[in-house]
Amino acid sequence: MSTKTDKIDRLAELTAAAETSAGAGLWVEAWRRLRASKMAVIGAVVIGVFVVVAIVGPWVAPYDPTAQLWRGEVFPNQNVFVGPRGENWLGLDHLGRDEFSRMLVGARQTLLVGVVATLLGFTVGALIGGVSGAALVLGGKVGQRIDTVVMRVIDIMLALPSLLLAVSVAAVLGQSLTTVMIAVGVVQIPVFARLLRGAMLAQGGADYVLAAQALGVRKRRIALGHVLPNSLSPVIVQGTLSLATAIIEAAALSYLGLGNPDAAVPEWGVMLAQAQRFFDSAPMLAVYPALGIIITALGFTLLGEAMREALDPKLRS
Repeated sequence: MSTKTDKIDRLAELTAAAETSAGAGLWVEAWRRLRASKMAVIGAVVIGVFVVVAIVGPWVAPYDPTAQLWRGEVFPNQNVFVGPRGENWLGLDHLGRDEFSRMLVGARQTLLVGVVATLLGFTVGALIGGVSGAALVLGGKVGQRIDTVVMRVIDIMLALPSLLLAVSVAAVLGQSLTTVMIAVGVVQIPVFARLLRGAMLAQGGADYVLAAQALGVRKRRIALGHVLPNSLSPVIVQGTLSLATAIIEAAALSYLGLGNPDAAVPEWGVMLAQAQRFFDSAPMLAVYPALGIIITALGFTLLGEAMREALDPKLRS
């Protein structure tokens, strides 16, 4: 009896080793395809520039982004706009603040909101989706009931428009930068939960799962040790794409006045909201932050799409 058990354990170990080798080969192949993809390179360059600017921006900004002073005198608050010149590359806003310095410092706030919100949505959504997917893989009436309850809650969240849900959460929690992070993160939760649950459900019928069951491997070990790790690839790719969405939604909340209550602190969404009053007389005040948001979101989208194609066997061609 012990000999038979040893053989089963040995076969299970060989199966797990084969899965690990195959998974490593998949990531190596995906990395090779990413390096050869122009779309991935462009996206990575855009993201790299954005991250560097966000990190070093406050130190390299030529002027104080909140100071309403110019040449030692208070700038006249008469909606007088100064265009780009040698001293101010992007000009001055209606309060005499250096627009280039505000763009550099505002990048950090935008990156912080996008990353924290995406991590929040990824963590909570992956936890919910992992529980639901594991319950289905384990089988039984209890697992099906857990999946039914969890997925109905997720369906309700998905039924609401994302921006409306974010605005509702932000309105309940109050105006702050933390509120924006939580609101955008809550919107991301059902996306990650649904995606991981579907990936685990698809992996549940794979050949290696059937082989492990035939070898007598416990279902809990199959679900958590094999199915869950092999289902994370699409969720990681979605995380990259969700960063772009998070940045846009955070800017939208700030634009609606639900972001940082201190309007003097530069953030691209706040800058865009402040510029709407002067769009006829000084449209560039809105163009600068809008371009920053669009280009950054495009960089994350390009890299995410390239990763999806590199990891999906159906799209590798």
